[in-house]
Amino acid sequence: MRAVAAFLVVVCSIASSLAFAQTPSSLPSLDQQHTQAIDTFVASEMARQRIPGLAVGIYSRGKILLAKGYGLANVELNVPVKPETLFQSGSVGKQFVSAAVMMLVEEGKLSLDDSITKYFPDAPATWRPILIKNLLSHTSGLSEYESDDRTGPKGPFYLRIDFTEDELVTKIEALPIEWAPGDKWAYRNTNYVLLGAIIHKVSGKPYAEFLGERIFKPLGMTSTRLISDSDIIPDRSAGYEIHDGQLKNQNWVSPTFNSTADGALYFNVLDIAKWDATLYTTRLLKQSSLDRIWTVYSLNDGKPNPAGYGFAWFIGDQNHHKRIEHGGAWQGFTCDISRYPDDSLTVVVLTNLDAGHANPGLIAHVIAGMFVPPLLPAKLAAIPDNDPSIATKVAKLLDQIVAGEDIRPQTSAQLSALITSETAARVSKMLSSIWPGGTMTLVKRDAGPKGRTVSTFRVSKGSEARMVIYGLDPDGKIGTLGFAPDREYQ
Repeated sequence: MRAVAAFLVVVCSIASSLAFAQTPSSLPSLDQQHTQAIDTFVASEMARQRIPGLAVGIYSRGKILLAKGYGLANVELNVPVKPETLFQSGSVGKQFVSAAVMMLVEEGKLSLDDSITKYFPDAPATWRPILIKNLLSHTSGLSEYESDDRTGPKGPFYLRIDFTEDELVTKIEALPIEWAPGDKWAYRNTNYVLLGAIIHKVSGKPYAEFLGERIFKPLGMTSTRLISDSDIIPDRSAGYEIHDGQLKNQNWVSPTFNSTADGALYFNVLDIAKWDATLYTTRLLKQSSLDRIWTVYSLNDGKPNPAGYGFAWFIGDQNHHKRIEHGGAWQGFTCDISRYPDDSLTVVVLTNLDAGHANPGLIAHVIAGMFVPPLLPAKLAAIPDNDPSIATKVAKLLDQIVAGEDIRPQTSAQLSALITSETAARVSKMLSSIWPGGTMTLVKRDAGPKGRTVSTFRVSKGSEARMVIYGLDPDGKIGTLGFAPDREYQ
């Protein structure tokens, strides 16, 4: 899936207006000490996460401070990663789509307040309240087309069958709407598939062709392009997944699902530097458009959405420094772009390992802190547990998950909607290696959204460990539940 988080994760990042202002000239130079520290950290994380290959880009307002490859782009052929190596974008590709939509808005060819039925006249009447801005902000209420049951052999979006764009839209039109547009936020790749179709209808060109002509070519992003299994593409890396502890090649999908606008691009750290440089200017978009993209979208109740999401970017903070970021995952690749505009710093991490095991966002955040020390995340070390009853509840919940029991009655409506039988089975299998019999240690507890207390536990058994994130809503239902690879830093 092209989602930004794995398993049953509800991620809540709160936007912050606080920032530690630095001028471009105040950034430290990348000396040998910095480089060696980054190399050591990256090597340790690659070993811990079992990442075959990885590329790092560090930029100051688009100026490349470091562009470096680590490990292998192709394990079978023993090909090393270099700065030119291409990785798949996953959902990081969505930010190019949002920029393209805003270009069309500036040209008067569409409006953020247009009902999407203007572009999909055969859609059900229930689509009429859905606006372009709801698609951009993941507040449309549309269901996720890319769920396990829908993309499997018996599903309408089986990943190994080719469909035309019109066929995909027709299938999406048959999906249920989960809530009224603007009432809630939930990450849905469906939204950006439709935005790609809208760009095609308005511009007369497939969205990837539009991006190539209007963004990639003008910016000199000569390597960024749509995924293709058939084309000969220099410097293309291979994607990998880990199954039952063994490294495997990525699963094959049809060309259709390597061409949709929810995240199906190739790029490298050299090209992303050019994109980062442009985002500090008004070369592509007016400042008002950029500001709209980087403003947390408000729900119908007037409150900012709990994820801190704008248009294809998460807007939040890292140690009270503004951070604008997005992650991506697709076909055995993961990546993250974290921009710290008030520090004139951007860190990009691209990997060729699946989202269930790789955590490029963590690597990017720590590298940023190694370069600008106030950004360094705190370590996740054991802390005193002043409310052991929470650990007792989590232990009981883990017992139920591993036993295959249905936990949905205990969860909030929004979280329950994310739990499918396939996802629950995967999580149960994943936890079975560390629970029961594992050791649970509290490493973080803080106040989350809506007054909920969110606890993070490290559950370990032998050489294996996982992070478990748990929080209750005010009504006593589980509102936050996450399972992530073990990590040293927050």
